[in-house]
Order: sequence, then C-alpha cells, then structure tokens
Amino acid sequence: MIVPVPTRHTRTAIIGRTGVIIDYRTGSTTVLTGTTLAGWLDALQHSAAPAPVTVQASAISWGTSESAACLPLLTRPPWRWALAAAVLLLYMLAVRQFGNRGTRFGRLVRLAESGRNFPPPPRRQAALAVRSVRWVARVLPARVACLEESTAVSLLLACCGWGGVWRHGIATDPIRFHAWICDVHACPVEEPDQTDDYTPLNTPATKAKRYR
Repeated sequence: MIVPVPTRHTRTAIIGRTGVIIDYRTGSTTVLTGTTLAGWLDALQHSAAPAPVTVQASAISWGTSESAACLPLLTRPPWRWALAAAVLLLYMLAVRQFGNRGTRFGRLVRLAESGRNFPPPPRRQAALAVRSVRWVARVLPARVACLEESTAVSLLLACCGWGGVWRHGIATDPIRFHAWICDVHACPVEEPDQTDDYTPLNTPATKAKRYR
C-alpha cells in the first residue's frame, strides 16, 4: 500500500483505531491502521495539513436505518434565482467535465469554497438557494449528486455575497461521504435528519494551516 504524504490538501478522519485519509485534490481515500497510522499522525504534526478530525461512530443500524426513497415535490423558485442556478449549474458541470479527470474532485472543492471568506447566509436565503439548484437540476440531463449540488449552491450564495457554508463530511456504518450546505448557525439546510450522522472535515478550524 502506498501511504500518501500529508499536505494542506489532505484531511484525516480518525474512527476508533482507524484513520481515513482524503486527498482534496483527487478525491482519493486511503485507510490506515496500526503502525502505519501512527507514522502518518507523527508526520502530520510536522506538516501544513489540517489537524485530524475525530469521528463519532454512528449507532449500529444492522442495515435497518431508512432514508427517503424519493425527493419531495419542489415549487418553482423566483425566476431570477432559477436562472442564476441554471447558469451556475452549467458552469459547475463544465468545470467538472473539462480538465484532468484525476483532479476533478479538487476543482469542485475549489469552486465550493470560493466564497469561504464571505459571511454565512441566513437560513431563509440558504434554503432558497438549495431549492433553486435542486429545481433546475431535475431537468438537466446530467448527473447532479450531493457534491455537484452543494457546489452549485455554494456558488449561487457566493454571487449574493454569502459563503463559508459548504461542508464535506464522513459517517460510519459503513464509511461514507456526503456534501451539504449549512446556514449561519452551522445547521444543515434542506437536508434529512441523517445528515447529523456526518462529521464535517472542512470546518474553519480544520482548514487552518499548522506548522512546526
């Protein structure tokens, strides 16, 4: 197994005695345990990488937890919001498709965090942005999953002067990832209750560089 080198692009999630390393340039993940994990954590202390995030294990579901099988019915948003959402969705999809396939994830992350220095939005405005993107995404003949959707919403909010709301997190049972938008109170917007199972990996605290 090739162990990555900790950089400012890597995020470390600690789940019990296991470490999950995510490279935010490529989207690749590596699982480390034992002495390999100990070596990684030691190297992390002397790098520019963010500090590791401890993930609380989800309650064991034995495969019985349920999620909504269909999206709720959405009403059409105001035309100016729908038009802006359509333009930004198409832009985001173009950025995703054109360029090096190996750095596709990193390109979307940069877009999603483009407004990170702006103040976070009120919940009402964040919800309107999410609904606008989802309404437009339903008619586009392209894959728009949580990463693409949350990236487009983050861009839409940044155009309105709000930002710092894109979150990417990890949950257990099994290990899985999700991306979403939060409001000024750091609460998920237009998300199911299961989103609380995910521990964010890119909060302002984890993005701070550390040097020794």
